[in-house]
Amino acid sequence: MSPIAGYLFIFFARVADVSLATIRTIMIVKGHRLQAAIIGFFEVIIYITALTQVVGKLNNPLNLLSYALGFATGNFVGSFIEEKLALGYTTVQVITQRSRLCEKIRNCGFGVTTLNGMGKEGIREVLMISTARKDLPKLISLIEEEDDTAFITVLDTKSAKGGYFKQNK
Repeated sequence: MSPIAGYLFIFFARVADVSLATIRTIMIVKGHRLQAAIIGFFEVIIYITALTQVVGKLNNPLNLLSYALGFATGNFVGSFIEEKLALGYTTVQVITQRSRLCEKIRNCGFGVTTLNGMGKEGIREVLMISTARKDLPKLISLIEEEDDTAFITVLDTKSAKGGYFKQNK
């Protein structure tokens, strides 16, 4: 194998294995153990293969550089892939003065629970919305369109049972 091909192999192998490691970790956190185990199987094969190329030639600093660049790039790529997969659920809490916001969100198919709250400047409505992560951008856009002063927090939801979730329309 030519030196350039070797550097590229190390780089792309690290990108692949670190990306898989990122996705595997998120699968574990979300409770998808079987998928995490399968991903881990391929991750470790790629990792050992890339590591062998570097350890076997420690006198070549470009191998180490390719390895490190692949690791850094793999973190970025893995988080990008996970964001696009948007696995699981999220809970959105909205604090607003606009009472119409709740109805507008419900009319778009989202389930909303409301609470009354007291802020520094008076009475507020607190909206709690649990939804699939893939629907989060649409929900945030909807909220901001109706109330650009709303205070929005987004929380990761490990699991959910019961209740109402947005129906695919």
